[in-house]
Amino acid sequence: MKKMRKSNEEALQIATEILELIESDSLSEEQKEQIIEDSIYNFTHFVNKAILNHRKAASTDFSFVEWEDEKAIFRDTKNREFIDCLGGYGVYLLGHRHPKVVKAVEAQLKRYALHSQELVDPLRGYLSKLVAAITPGDMQYTYFTNSGAEANEMALKLARLSTGKTHFISTVNGFHGKTFGALSSSGKAVFREPYLPLVPGFHHVPFGDAEAMEQAIKQLEATGEKVAGIIVEPIQGEGGINIPPEDYFPRLRDICDAHGCLLIVDEIQTGMGRTGTLFGIDHWKVVPDIMTLGKAFGGGVMPITAMVARPHVWKKMEENPFLLGSSTFGGNPLCCAGAIAGIKTILEENIVEQAREKGDYILEKLAEIQQRYPEVMVAVRGKGLLIGMEFATNEIGFELAKRLFNDQILVGGTLNNATVIRIEPPAVITYEQMDTVIDAIDKHVAHLAKKPAVTS
Repeated sequence: MKKMRKSNEEALQIATEILELIESDSLSEEQKEQIIEDSIYNFTHFVNKAILNHRKAASTDFSFVEWEDEKAIFRDTKNREFIDCLGGYGVYLLGHRHPKVVKAVEAQLKRYALHSQELVDPLRGYLSKLVAAITPGDMQYTYFTNSGAEANEMALKLARLSTGKTHFISTVNGFHGKTFGALSSSGKAVFREPYLPLVPGFHHVPFGDAEAMEQAIKQLEATGEKVAGIIVEPIQGEGGINIPPEDYFPRLRDICDAHGCLLIVDEIQTGMGRTGTLFGIDHWKVVPDIMTLGKAFGGGVMPITAMVARPHVWKKMEENPFLLGSSTFGGNPLCCAGAIAGIKTILEENIVEQAREKGDYILEKLAEIQQRYPEVMVAVRGKGLLIGMEFATNEIGFELAKRLFNDQILVGGTLNNATVIRIEPPAVITYEQMDTVIDAIDKHVAHLAKKPAVTS
């Protein structure tokens, strides 16, 4: 194959053209069409054309290119407005570009953006203090990371470091990320199989079954293996909005205490108020040993995640603070500013209460639809604004997601599995917007109920 010749002049021209678009206050019709054409070409040749095919499965063409957003909506380059009920899978709890968060980030950007790596960065300390003030029980120490998977990697490493033990128990259909350790703890074959064998020492039991969890620990102990911890989501998100029995987490807490292993709670999607309590685990009044945070943690503006731990887990870190890992951009000033402003906004605007009340409203309306069309929508479940609609077949769920997209409503339907469609809007969504979404779901479910079969 002939090697492409590249030049700095060509790269400079490309960068200049891109920045002209980014820095423009408005776009001409020609520019809008150019962005669409460029996006298709760039994804096909430089990203992954399969992503385009996946997007096309949810829409009718490739011309939907995201360009602007605010509150509970986003717009494409042609100014078509969508109601966001996907919410970045939990990122946009405060909505898109909440002005209080943007203001804090802009203020920090004018001062300094990244830290020197040598001097003490005050924002990391300030945010850690704030996290200690809002997390359950005596959780105190925080390690900042860049993604949910990275936060869970740090949690798993800290558990081994703290306990001196090696094994972990996770749950079937649990999802904790796609890096090797996080993927090893995840419980979905579709993500795991291409990379087998994964990190040894991970075992999976059914979600919501505390007895199975304890039995797995006992079996490992009987053969001389030691369990460092169990890792579990308060509510399984990717797994289908699965809610555990009321006694599940209290029992897990007792099991961990009895067997000297750590309870690691993955709050990447459920944390910061999404489920109608500040943290998902708060529904069961249990204090984890380690908690991971992400998605909405950056206020919907900045990408930042965290691992939080109780003091007794942190002692090994005091012996050597560099054992756990090194993250160049983890806890950088810009992201910390966004997270601090996000937490303040969640507290002062009663976002937790909004999520609970609006979630109850949507669940009640969806339950009425489900009761009218049980042959199509077989179940509705959720807490706060983490809601799942379960359909009789994958094809029905996928068809509904496509129809809602045509109505300019985005929901959490995927090509891999649309049996459960997620409704995960920002807490700032209005009741008028919610009614628009509910009416559209009602209309399409009624139509699908009349069809003898649905094909995607």
